[in-house]
Amino acid sequence: MRIKGNWILAGFLLISGPGFATEELTPDEQEYAETMIIYPDPEEDWLFGFHNTISDSVFGTAQWFDKFFATDEAEEISPKALARIRLGYEPRARNFDVFTQKFRLRLKLPHLEDKVDLLLSDDDDDGSDVNKQGGGRVANRDKDEDTFTAALRLINVDNIGEFVDTRIGISGGDIFVKSRAKITYYFGTKHQLEIQPSIYYYIDDGFGSRFFTEYDYNFAEKRQFRANYSIRTSESFNGYRWRNGYHYLYQIDRYRATSLGVVINGENNGERGFLVDNYLLNYRFRMNAYRRWLFFEIEPFVEWPEEEDYKATPGIAFRIEGYFEKKPN
Repeated sequence: MRIKGNWILAGFLLISGPGFATEELTPDEQEYAETMIIYPDPEEDWLFGFHNTISDSVFGTAQWFDKFFATDEAEEISPKALARIRLGYEPRARNFDVFTQKFRLRLKLPHLEDKVDLLLSDDDDDGSDVNKQGGGRVANRDKDEDTFTAALRLINVDNIGEFVDTRIGISGGDIFVKSRAKITYYFGTKHQLEIQPSIYYYIDDGFGSRFFTEYDYNFAEKRQFRANYSIRTSESFNGYRWRNGYHYLYQIDRYRATSLGVVINGENNGERGFLVDNYLLNYRFRMNAYRRWLFFEIEPFVEWPEEEDYKATPGIAFRIEGYFEKKPN
């Protein structure tokens, strides 16, 4: 089974390691799969128009921004725009009014030789980590609050198994600079180790660092065990904050996948010494239906948060996620 970097497939399968990616469809097969499920004529489907409208809007933004870096003599080049929008309802015991939304927009700027991206998101962390953490509300971010982030990212190194980028931008009203390296080691076809060290500076919060590592074991063709660990430090708080995650992932078929996970968040050497903030047990079912760019999730979970004196807090999350992409003609 070949390794594929298709970002839509990676989002569908919840993972991006070797051995789990499906064969990529040809353009003709994609177009056929796009229309055969519901309507032979896409113009009859309102969702087709909705997707095109969003994609055109994202692409127009990319063109407008990229022109700032063009010269009169430069060849006319079209940018590439990728967007992900996710809406969710996540009720839980003692709190039924929990609605979530996530978006991430990446604009590749060809007039800067495709070495610079514009990133717009409501999370200042790397969007790829969302899938790595297995889904849950507490599992997929370090901060409790959502923040809007706009950043220019310079790709310093982009080789097989090695990636380095630097970004400068604003997050939650605070200007920051961040540099990250991502190194991937492959051991045969079943084992993969990824290491991500990063350092950053926020004007309000000062210097900080983050270290993320993940091990994937593909013990069967469509089954994987995943373990990850992250640690974060900052001048804005004492000690360090950490997160542990263990996940069992199973790809049912091309359109469905599941993840069973345990995630623990905590801090050490802080004002209260060693402390576990939250325990999380979750089961995530993800399905691609109706359109190849549209995904649905259901995630029953149980949390044991420190703020609730570690009382069991069951809940369930319903999410719908759309991917919008428009490539140059």
